[in-house]
Formats: sequence, structure tokens, C-alpha cells
Amino acid sequence: MKLKFFLPALIFAGLVVVFFLGLFRDPTLVESPFIGKPAPEFDLPSLYNPEKRITKNDLLGQVTLVNVWASWCPGCAREHDMLLRIAQEGRLPILGFNWKDEAQPAKKWLQKRGDPYMDIAVDRDNVTGIDWGVYGAPETFLLDAQGIIRYKLIGPMTLEIWEQEFVPRIRAAQDANSNSAEDNS
Repeated sequence: MKLKFFLPALIFAGLVVVFFLGLFRDPTLVESPFIGKPAPEFDLPSLYNPEKRITKNDLLGQVTLVNVWASWCPGCAREHDMLLRIAQEGRLPILGFNWKDEAQPAKKWLQKRGDPYMDIAVDRDNVTGIDWGVYGAPETFLLDAQGIIRYKLIGPMTLEIWEQEFVPRIRAAQDANSNSAEDNS
């Protein structure tokens, strides 16, 4: 009889502990199951030219950032100046994934703020977002030259995150790409 009351109380206490510990975790540190694996295939229209298709093949051969953004996203507005800065450095191209957005507001948003992207793939229906494990906007993926996801940031890009998390990984990926190009010569 005691077990009948003790077991639910024990389960409840365990859930309380799990939820309490979750309060102190950084939500941007969600570990992606895609790290170290090939980026999922995609075939999406370009924002400025819907007849043009953008695919994973467009990302191969160079280290690339893929930035998930939308005109309605406050975090995207916060990180946008940092993306412009990264694009101006010219270290690597940035592909935009315009996510769950309409074309006109997206174009107007970029016209007002500037466009850091080499191109922008439109994922209005979130089909590709689901394949890539997108939780929300903004998110930024770092892909190596072979299309392997090397890092994923959930939330806005900051200078600190860029320098601490991305720059070392970019150097490593670019060095690995240089070494593999030399080996193939």
C-alpha cells in the first residue's frame, strides 16, 4: 500500500529536479545531432530570382556559413550588423536561409539593413528547416568545404561568439581544405 503512494511521489520529485536543473542551462547550447555529419540536401528558390534554384552543391568547395533568418525575427535584427561585418571581412561566404517569411518583407528588410548574403534560399514552408533541425531563427551553421556541419549556433551571432566559437573552427576547416587540395595536387 505504501509503494502505491511512494512511487508517484518519487517520480514527481525526480521531475522537479530535472526541471529545476533545466532552469540553469543556456538554451543556445542545444547540441545538434548534425555536427560532424553531411548537411542535408536541399533545393530551394532564390529570394531575388525564384526561377534560380539553390542546392547543397552550391556550398561545396569552400567553408561557408548558413544563416537562418526572417524579417519578423528580433534576434535576426540584433545579429545583422555582425553578419554585415563578417561579410565585409570576406573570410567566407554566407548563405541566407529566409525561413517562414514572405518575399516582400524579406527584401524590404534587407534593403533597409544591408545584405550580407552571397545568395538567399527561401524556405517559406519550413521543409528544409525541419531537415536541418532548425529550432527557430536566428541559427547559424558552419559547413566545411565538403558540406559537413562543423558547428551550429542557436540565437544571435555576437562578436564574442564569432571570435571564440567560429573563428577557430573556420581556420581549422580552411586549413584542412588547403591540406586536402595540396594532397590532391
